[in-house]
Amino acid sequence: MNVSVVLFTSDLRLHDHPPLRAALDGARQVVPLFVRDRAVESAGFAAPNRLAFLADCLRDLDAGLRERGGRLIVRSGDLVAEVCRTAAEADADEVHIAADVSAYAQRREERLRHALEAEGVRLHVHGTVTTAVDPGALAPASSDHFAVFTPYFRHWSRERLRDTLGAPRTVPVPEGVGSQEPPTRKGLSGLSPRLATGGETAGRERLTAWLRSGLAAYEDRHDDLAGDATSRLSPHLHFGTLSPVELVHRARAAGGPGAEAFVRQVAWRDFHRQVLAARPDAASADYRTKHDRWRTERTAGDDIEAWATGRTGYPVVDAAMRQLREEGWMHNRGRLLTASFLAKTLYVDWRIGARHFLELLVDGDMANNQLNWQWMAGTGTDSRPNRVLNPVTQAKRYDPQGVYVRRWVPELADMPGPAVHEPWKLRELDRTALDYPPPIVELADGLARFKRARGRD
Repeated sequence: MNVSVVLFTSDLRLHDHPPLRAALDGARQVVPLFVRDRAVESAGFAAPNRLAFLADCLRDLDAGLRERGGRLIVRSGDLVAEVCRTAAEADADEVHIAADVSAYAQRREERLRHALEAEGVRLHVHGTVTTAVDPGALAPASSDHFAVFTPYFRHWSRERLRDTLGAPRTVPVPEGVGSQEPPTRKGLSGLSPRLATGGETAGRERLTAWLRSGLAAYEDRHDDLAGDATSRLSPHLHFGTLSPVELVHRARAAGGPGAEAFVRQVAWRDFHRQVLAARPDAASADYRTKHDRWRTERTAGDDIEAWATGRTGYPVVDAAMRQLREEGWMHNRGRLLTASFLAKTLYVDWRIGARHFLELLVDGDMANNQLNWQWMAGTGTDSRPNRVLNPVTQAKRYDPQGVYVRRWVPELADMPGPAVHEPWKLRELDRTALDYPPPIVELADGLARFKRARGRD
């Protein structure tokens, strides 16, 4: 065989890339292809922050390929039509692609397979590209997937991961295959001011630095809101500029409790992807415990607006929501707190919160985002669906001196220490001077409403 196409999707890297390695091993020339899928962009999944990060990733991928004698072919339109057109232009025999789990990705793969077969081109789908363990590799005897994380993690931990692949030295690309210029951030509006830089180069630099200076303390500090001691690698995992297989291997090689805690988080990501692969409708439908009495925009519009803009009157919730808007990213503990507050304290439909997160999160992943929201809403895989996180208690535990709150809520910058978490306790004159809203709901009232609603379900 002479030419193969490698279709990049959410695997925008050269290191540890099984589809690219297989194509190079089996063909004289390779067409590295990325299609700007109009169906994805028109469906609202391509939020400005993710489009900007994607542009960084594609330009970096193109630069890496050019260093190896190749280039990235960029097309726009219907993905299936563009892949078939590219394969015909290059006279390719095969197309290689990484497996994915969303309902749209599964339908797209099936469409692509049929269209290529009609043209005499074979489609190869590769696993363990976007996950450490394939979504369908593990299942209990009684089901097609694990619905509880702990037994899943036991099985996941016993799996032998494949070896990591190095980046290719050369990538010979045939002449004459047309391409658009890789996109740039220029002209994109609505970007978070402190949005991180995308691309494999940036991702590998961040990974190396974090393994050296952050991993060892991860177990003790990953919930430290002010310390910002998480890896911040989630955008690179979402776009595939880093390999989850490589992350697990390198963390385990470093060793220690921090490595174990970090690997567990990679397993959580795989867990959610195997749930979504088996139950694609969980992206929008209650996975386990169904509820039909959520408050919505019609009945809770003001509360939703206060939550989205960081004006709930609960400083730690507001700080996290403002970090999201400013960075396109949020600390994991903040994600748990803001989701619990919206879905349980305000009893607002989790889908409203999940949609807002997807509008801003650079790592907005359909599996992780939707299923983490379901976890906090009590409709998903949580074995304690009625747990409610108290934002004041949580703030005092994970931001004891209020450093995180003061970083993101400047109205409270002059409040000392842990007092910043309860500004409503100030004298009325002092509260007025703060220009900060009172709580939009009493926590006791929110908890009582939640219990009443759930008690009838």
